[in-house]
Amino acid sequence: MLEIKQVINNKQLKTFVSYVNKLYKDNKYFVPDLVIDEVNTLRKDKNPAYDFSDGVFYLAYRNKKIVGRIGILVNNKSNEKWKQKYARFSHFDFIDDYEVSKTLMDTAIKWAKSKGLDTIHGPLGLTDMDHQGMLVEGFSELDLFITIYNHPYYKVHLEKLGFTKEIDWVEYQITIPKEPVKKYDSISKIVKKKYGYQLIDFTRKKDILPWAHKVFDLYNEAYAPLYGTTELSKKQIDMYVNAFFGFINPDFIKIVLDKNDKLIGFCITMPSLSKAMQKGKGKLFPFGFLHLLKSIKKNDILDLYLVAVLPEVQGTGAASLLIESIMNTAIKYGMTLAETGPELENNHMVRTMWKYFDTKTHRRRRIYIKSIK
Repeated sequence: MLEIKQVINNKQLKTFVSYVNKLYKDNKYFVPDLVIDEVNTLRKDKNPAYDFSDGVFYLAYRNKKIVGRIGILVNNKSNEKWKQKYARFSHFDFIDDYEVSKTLMDTAIKWAKSKGLDTIHGPLGLTDMDHQGMLVEGFSELDLFITIYNHPYYKVHLEKLGFTKEIDWVEYQITIPKEPVKKYDSISKIVKKKYGYQLIDFTRKKDILPWAHKVFDLYNEAYAPLYGTTELSKKQIDMYVNAFFGFINPDFIKIVLDKNDKLIGFCITMPSLSKAMQKGKGKLFPFGFLHLLKSIKKNDILDLYLVAVLPEVQGTGAASLLIESIMNTAIKYGMTLAETGPELENNHMVRTMWKYFDTKTHRRRRIYIKSIK
């Protein structure tokens, strides 16, 4: 007999978060969630996104064993911005059993209807900074720390449940050249001379912090037109500054200023944490943090998390300055591959950033949608 239980306390929330690590414990491509971070992201007393959002979480049990989970969320700021009445399904994981997936989704839809919502889509988190997009291609590739891994059968279940594609993200694997790309060097010299742009490198974390909030202010402006985004509040920015800038290697953060010293672009990257997270099994202690520190210091793979330039300077070469600098840093560290985060399939401008490199499409992620009127 299948039983659905709502998560009502922090102990159950930890169980909810940990379930996926158990479901995929023998999968060599899955990267475990850092349990404490995921719990704090979902806690209403920890995540400032709940100032304008709501949500509930459910676990499915059969014979007292967890066989699936789902979160159902509503981001009111997003609905207001995009003039929608959408719910978001999140953390939708389950064994290959249609009764489980259908019962979980039916439960989520019932909650969404009770809130007056008419459409459900996902997988999406509370904001664009959370894990999002169901993996539909690239199942035999090691996942990124910042993305979702799922079995191929998830897609089959969603489509059987009546969901259709809303939009896709694609991810690229880039071969890092052994020497700097001459074309980028030429572009950089022209751009600096023509516009007076200044590329800023960092060697100490404390030098980055004065720019941290400005970086996320720029993020709000640059990402505003993109699918599913909402403006980050000051409290959210404070949270992400602590999350992103607490354990970074400053060599892998780049910013660009205009001739008046105004921030116009940034690039946040990290040596890949995927294998370290696998070794730590989603925990920092007792030894998980040691694996993370080792990955940050020595790694063959660079993960490209966030790259953005202000809309008014897009197409002027500011992005090229960032890409040239971060790739040259990767060359200095002896890295051989870089992996982009998810990029919207219709965001042609960001995809042109890699045109001077040897690239391949690495993974594809999908947002599914269904009317629940």
